[in-house]
Amino acid sequence: MRINTFLVDNIKALAEAKAPVATWLAATAPDPDMVFDRIFLNRAGTFDWRMDNGQGIFEGLPPALLYRDWRPKDMAEGGATVIVGTALGYGLNHVLTGTPHSHKVLVVEPRPEMLLACLGQTDYRAFLAHGKLKFLTPDPAAIEQAIHSLDVSFLFARIHLRSDMPSKQMGPEYARATALVRAKLESMSVELTTLRHKQEVMVGNELRNFSRAMRDGSLARVEGMARGLTCVILGAGPSLPRFAPLLAENRRGALFVSALQTLPALERLGLKPDLCLAIDFNTDMAKSLENLQDSGFAADIPFVYSTKMQPGVLDLYPGPKIPLWTQGGIGTFVLRDQELVLDAGGNVGVTLERFLTWAGAERFVLVGQDLAWQGTSTHAAGHHSAGWVHTYNPGEDVRLKNLAGEDIYTHHGFLAAKRDMEKDIATSKAAFYNLYGGGVVIEGATNIGPDELLSGDLLQSVGIAREVFLDALTRAAAPRVRPVFSAKAPEWATSLRNVSRRLEKLMRKADKRQDEIRTLLSQVQFFIKHDPLYMPYLYNEIMDLAGLIHTHARYGVKELTAFKAIRQRVLDKVKEIDASLAPSDSWAA
Repeated sequence: MRINTFLVDNIKALAEAKAPVATWLAATAPDPDMVFDRIFLNRAGTFDWRMDNGQGIFEGLPPALLYRDWRPKDMAEGGATVIVGTALGYGLNHVLTGTPHSHKVLVVEPRPEMLLACLGQTDYRAFLAHGKLKFLTPDPAAIEQAIHSLDVSFLFARIHLRSDMPSKQMGPEYARATALVRAKLESMSVELTTLRHKQEVMVGNELRNFSRAMRDGSLARVEGMARGLTCVILGAGPSLPRFAPLLAENRRGALFVSALQTLPALERLGLKPDLCLAIDFNTDMAKSLENLQDSGFAADIPFVYSTKMQPGVLDLYPGPKIPLWTQGGIGTFVLRDQELVLDAGGNVGVTLERFLTWAGAERFVLVGQDLAWQGTSTHAAGHHSAGWVHTYNPGEDVRLKNLAGEDIYTHHGFLAAKRDMEKDIATSKAAFYNLYGGGVVIEGATNIGPDELLSGDLLQSVGIAREVFLDALTRAAAPRVRPVFSAKAPEWATSLRNVSRRLEKLMRKADKRQDEIRTLLSQVQFFIKHDPLYMPYLYNEIMDLAGLIHTHARYGVKELTAFKAIRQRVLDKVKEIDASLAPSDSWAA
């Protein structure tokens, strides 16, 4: 029996589909004959892979036992499995043949020779053509992009991670790839949970803040104005009080920036930042201002605020305010050619770094960016999260070691921020230094102590770079021209009313019209997504329609009722958008 029967056909299918993994194999794979010399029949009569030590990877346990629990027990439509390690394809085939057609399978194989061996054993063309199966290159960016394509599976079904145990015998790359995939899944979980439950609030706030943002100015005016600037990003980690007095006496030419939440802690420490920034949309943000001992402390600190913040919190701020448009909102497509529309990340320290990098900053010093804690205090005194005693919870917290070998604690939100910052540092032309206070290590940032900070020019900017940037920030706080949008609610109402009538007619003969119903729902989803101005506020409705399309095997009265509820929410939101963006009397010609 030939053991590479399907290799050519599978490779051809991948190449014709322009799959990146085909290019990766062409560039990295060894001679197939050398690969297939490694495949043999072991004592149990099973095809096996001979490792460098002469042993087979399946000599310990047969595939039937190793992979018997790989199939999901729920068998829900629209789920997904991510597999790390192919090991001749036994586990992959078990999942492919034991899950619904709508169940997606992503495969990460770090070793090109193992992927060739897998592709030679089984004909995967039908699964590839159907879109059920996708082989990925081991590139982190490619893995992240592919995992994000599983958003419907995450929201309406489940995503399963399967790490191939036999493959791990061959090298540490499989454990690393598994850790990478798990981290990407955790990041997506945080992101999609936020989007699913908070998108309405965030974009709703954007709509209510739209007129205010037009009056408060435009950050587009500070692009490139931070060249030569050294920025000190002040976090509210437990180490901040240790370093604040030193910094207060040695500001030199650096720009000091912080989160809005950090202001009360800085006030108590006698250290005033040159600007503050906030992205959180929670009403809890008001506590940051209420915790100030004297509101006048913030009266001359420019406040860069996400337009997704609660309008009531913005009303409380006593100083100058400048809007920041962020991705995922109405500015993503509508204002992207006129404004900075920033990928803010999920942590304000990351947002500050990305904003100032965009503006041209050339050096960063991280202070109080511990992203971890020891004992029971998670933040510096004054921060709204510092007033309670924290008890380690193994279900939510993560125990790590710091550089001194001491136990520290963190959580997945902090770890996601750490990964985001490390990814930015890896591609940035700016220099990064971390005034290390015993927290997590931020890879790519040089850890320094107080003596190293003061012995050189780390707190110096080039010439008058700080003054140039602050002058640009002042100019940015002037009103900008307001764009004009035409109302779309009447047009949408007519289109959705017509499609509802068509759907009701199809439902009368639902058993015979299942494919037509699914097609019609897909057309409705496309229509709702077609306008970039309306799409962000309709995120939940778009995803609910995706759930109807991809995770329902059959359509009936229940699905028709669900569709009508989605349609009504869409129309209500379109009317709200039109009302919020319409010119007010003060803007009328």
